Amino acid sequence: MRKIMKKALGFTLAALMTLSLAACSSAGGGATGESAAGQDGTAAQESTAAGTQAEQSVTAESAASGEKIVNVGVTDTLTSLNPLLLNGGEVNKYATGLMFLPLMELDAELNFVPMVADSITTEDNLNFVVHIDEAATWSDGTPITADDVAYTALRLASPMVNNTSMMYYVFEGVGDDGFVEEGAESIEGVQVIDEKTVQFTTKEPMALMTFLNSYARYLLTLPKHVIETFAEDELTTQAWFNQPDVISGPFYLTDFDVDHYVSYTANENYWKGAPKIDKLNIRIVDGSQLYAGLQSGEIDITQQTMSVIPPEDYESVEALENVEVVYGSPITNQSVFIQTANVPDARVRQALLYAIDRQQILEQLLNGHGEVVDGFLSSASPYYDETITPITYDPAKAQELLAEAGWDGSQTLRFYVNSGDSTFVNAATVMAAQWAAVGINVEITTVDFATLMSTAGSMDYDILAVQYTYSPVDPYTDMAWLLGGEGSWTSYSDDEVNAALAGTQTTSDAEELTELYGIADRKMQEDVPMFSAYIISAQGAVSKRLTGATPSVFGFFNDVQNWDVTE
Repeated sequence: MRKIMKKALGFTLAALMTLSLAACSSAGGGATGESAAGQDGTAAQESTAAGTQAEQSVTAESAASGEKIVNVGVTDTLTSLNPLLLNGGEVNKYATGLMFLPLMELDAELNFVPMVADSITTEDNLNFVVHIDEAATWSDGTPITADDVAYTALRLASPMVNNTSMMYYVFEGVGDDGFVEEGAESIEGVQVIDEKTVQFTTKEPMALMTFLNSYARYLLTLPKHVIETFAEDELTTQAWFNQPDVISGPFYLTDFDVDHYVSYTANENYWKGAPKIDKLNIRIVDGSQLYAGLQSGEIDITQQTMSVIPPEDYESVEALENVEVVYGSPITNQSVFIQTANVPDARVRQALLYAIDRQQILEQLLNGHGEVVDGFLSSASPYYDETITPITYDPAKAQELLAEAGWDGSQTLRFYVNSGDSTFVNAATVMAAQWAAVGINVEITTVDFATLMSTAGSMDYDILAVQYTYSPVDPYTDMAWLLGGEGSWTSYSDDEVNAALAGTQTTSDAEELTELYGIADRKMQEDVPMFSAYIISAQGAVSKRLTGATPSVFGFFNDVQNWDVTE
């Protein structure tokens, strides 16, 4: 299990990074972006200007021709639009998923809904039977088959493709390094049953929810009859992926710049129904530009995790007459991890939690758009335990605990924070002042996002904070890694927690799952290897000229073919 959790880190971090203000800030003026500009500021400015001009040109041309066009504003850059290089990041996944559908996807109500597959079942939590929708076809009219799915999985596990994020080592026939043998023509644990049925077999028991969330959502099926014509060692550089002519999704890719925009045109042969809009653009901007874009109409819609509107702009966006505002469910956790190897006394860690007024921070810095919880699960999760009452601000209790622990105040704890997350930088300052008031000296170090992740891996810190989204329906993978003992971000391990988390993989009963996850969250109150500073309920917005589209944390593009523009 430790082996699985260490592998899962790459996937998990990729997902959390795009859901954090950190990653989003780096796209347009955050710490990472500023560092790049510092090396070649002129080049960076020219690149931004060129991207903006090209993007505006596409928009203007479409508008002039009378075509229906929708602009989606996001605040994170892309890495690739090749499904074989998918890293789990939100923007990459959504942008690529417009061309190549996943097997299944979560909807706004956290239900798994059919995309390429119309059902996925298991009787033993080892063998997962995937049935492809009988109506599913490629844009060239060829049926989407089990062979397409199996071939895509084979290429995702190719050592030449070298995708270390997709975790295929869990399947029979795939090595612990996540790859098959070079030149392999099949995977033992991915077997075609018939034209529309493929079976995945795992090495160890896995909950159906985990399979759906970690694999069905991230396997973007490719057309075998096209991909098999490419040499395996060319798959990561093949130009076809820059403008694929055979797709399963609602939109063809026409042009892109990973730092500035992605442009699409409608797939009139989309098997779920031809899109009502003619073109769609993803526009990559700085968070501070979203308000102006929504106000001017240059941006039609923002989504709560890909499009991070700064909290200080919330009221201004709400006041716009041309948009509707939708707040997402509270899922993005401002997690604070304590390196227990460096802060070994649980009483000191408890004192850190008692000493800060989290509710005040939530109200003052996020205008109350969120919640305070203890542990990992928020109220957005179906397994949230309402009986777990968050520890309240009690500086006297903190001082009592410190006295019991023999804390003399001479030690200074090193607190690493993402410089691109301006809201939490302010929160960290407040927290440090409240810690100082009870006798805990904390030195805040703000670093760019890449450095923060490097620091997390080194474990050379006492406290580290980052925005982290735990899947409401399947927080198991993240929790098991983060509480995985030596080598994890907390260096914390507990037999009771381990047993509870293992139990989540052998049951689908909601009450039992709530109880099991509750055991872990209560242990977080008791031992405090991590705590949640607050959970963010982020703002999304949609132009009133756009119909059929609603900003949602999950399932944003599920029915994009039904979006329409009314003037």
